[in-house]
Amino acid sequence: MKIAVVGTGYVGLVTGTCFAETGNHVTCIDIDEKKVEKLKNKVMPIYEPGLDLLFERNIKQGRLEFTTSLSEGIKGAKIIFLALPTPPGEDGSADLKYILGVANDLGPLLEEYTVIVDKSTVPVGTAEKVTANIKKGANVDFDVVSNPEFLREGVALDDFMKPDRVVIGTSSDRAKKIMDDLYAPLVRQGNPIIVMDEKSAELTKYAANSFLATKITFMNEIANMCELVGADVDAVRKGVGTDSRIGKRFLFAGIGYGGSCFPKDVQALAKSAKEVNYDFEILTAVMNKNESQKMKLIDRIKTHYNGDLSGKTFAVWGLAFKPYTDDIREAPSLLNIQELLAAGAKIKTYDPEAMENVKEVFGDQIEFCNDEYDAAQNADALLIMTEWPVFRTPDFAKLDGALKSKLIFDGRNLYNTETMAELGYTYHSIGRATING
Repeated sequence: MKIAVVGTGYVGLVTGTCFAETGNHVTCIDIDEKKVEKLKNKVMPIYEPGLDLLFERNIKQGRLEFTTSLSEGIKGAKIIFLALPTPPGEDGSADLKYILGVANDLGPLLEEYTVIVDKSTVPVGTAEKVTANIKKGANVDFDVVSNPEFLREGVALDDFMKPDRVVIGTSSDRAKKIMDDLYAPLVRQGNPIIVMDEKSAELTKYAANSFLATKITFMNEIANMCELVGADVDAVRKGVGTDSRIGKRFLFAGIGYGGSCFPKDVQALAKSAKEVNYDFEILTAVMNKNESQKMKLIDRIKTHYNGDLSGKTFAVWGLAFKPYTDDIREAPSLLNIQELLAAGAKIKTYDPEAMENVKEVFGDQIEFCNDEYDAAQNADALLIMTEWPVFRTPDFAKLDGALKSKLIFDGRNLYNTETMAELGYTYHSIGRATING
């Protein structure tokens, strides 16, 4: 099947590459000429484990192409995916200018019946707006389908190629048949293709991400209470997570969620609710609590040093908002580094993938190191911001020799508190007793 994907961001590249991998001919379209040229030369602009191999293979075999021309890119395409950014506006609403702009351009270019798919995360009613914009200039039949993505950065290939479910929002039997045929190779094990109306599909994505963000935030609240009453959040997590009604995932306490989806989607859903005069109070609480949770370690650090951080050097392990990605959008690490710099501290940092992106934010204000031990060298304390596997089992003897003192502020609860006590560390974590070495 001939497919076009408009937009070569994270979702667009994963979508285009994976559909090419299942035998389709895919053309990805982007207005950024420099980016398209790099893509043609097999230069991957994002880090996602395993994506580069599929990307290079499908380019080599002629199933994956790139262009800046919308008219050339969609020619002959049976399905056109819109994988365009929907950044939050100042009021928290999703900005649809990119999607609606492309929709305006598409109408006159369609030569035969085509399925237009909203792959971006969009508010309820977007399919209607896209349909209206295309219809202004279209001379052929078309259908607009909502097909939200449920990709987790770091495991996006598995999520796409082996989806828990595929959600298709359409009232058209013709579009449904085409979408069923497209996704058939990905659901051979029986995972469902769930067909619903367009508005329900649009709301499903926001509902899923907002629920997960709420789950994370609830557990962070439990962690904060654990600290006050002397309980252990890890024990509570196990006791709660083994309840089949709740499940084990998204129950790890920490310094808040970040990334490109949860913050934006929670904010957008709350804004959409306001537009229909509904006060989604729980989402307001989630957003407020998540922002304060990001500062959890800063408060501990300032208390430890009696409020004076001037001249102190901190090693920061991890910059990405989560492991297995170079994405730093809404990453707690950024806010923590800003606060430490403002307090007069110096920062040495290491992240396996995200340092180049952070350099664009801080430049030479912080020191970027070759590895985690280089970052710890002569630092007064270690801060852990991202739970990369490489940080889970460090050489503590080597770390001891690098740090000025055995002091760790762990925002991801990587280490066993008993082990840290045995090693003689002063160890601060989230929702667990502080170990005073």
